[in-house]
Amino acid sequence: MKIISVSEPDGEEGIKKALEVLKKGGLVIYPTDTLYGLGCNALDESAVERVFMAKKRLASNPLPIAVNGIEMMKQYAELLDTAEKLVKAFLPGALTVVLKKKNLPDVLTGGLPEVGIRIPKSDIALRLVELLGVPITATSANVSGNASPVSAEEAALQIREADIVLDGGRLEKRVPSTVIDLTEKPKILREGAIKRRDLEEVIGEVESE
Repeated sequence: MKIISVSEPDGEEGIKKALEVLKKGGLVIYPTDTLYGLGCNALDESAVERVFMAKKRLASNPLPIAVNGIEMMKQYAELLDTAEKLVKAFLPGALTVVLKKKNLPDVLTGGLPEVGIRIPKSDIALRLVELLGVPITATSANVSGNASPVSAEEAALQIREADIVLDGGRLEKRVPSTVIDLTEKPKILREGAIKRRDLEEVIGEVESE
């Protein structure tokens, strides 16, 4: 496992090395605007299976993905009016929207017809997606049930199967993204950095679990 700094001036070189890993079906630990994530090519079924194994995550527990903009989001999910309003209001940022999926492997979503998608407010994550040209997984770089990592070292200790670690330093923000299901009536599945009242200012009443 290689740990490479992505602080300037080394950032682009590290991203290019991570890109080669992703193209070969490898796993990349990378910093986001919330926590350190574990990424692979979200369309590569073998790579996705490696993510599940590395996290010791149940195959029935879907993985979220990161895209680099609204156009890519529309390629892989049904973006209806309510969802588009939230995406334009809060993304890039700490919001994951659950939408009906398109053109994504079933292994990624545990066989379910929907997928969680976000546009991270992270130049490194967005650059990886842009260069790869397809979504990457956006799950936290931890063993399921363990604390989510806010440093490259913490992530590397948990996910030993990663092929490369992009070290962006210790992250200050520890709050995970808010997750909202928009496949039917809007429902918050996890309230994180973005609060219910903020969502309701954009789309009206929102249910919560």
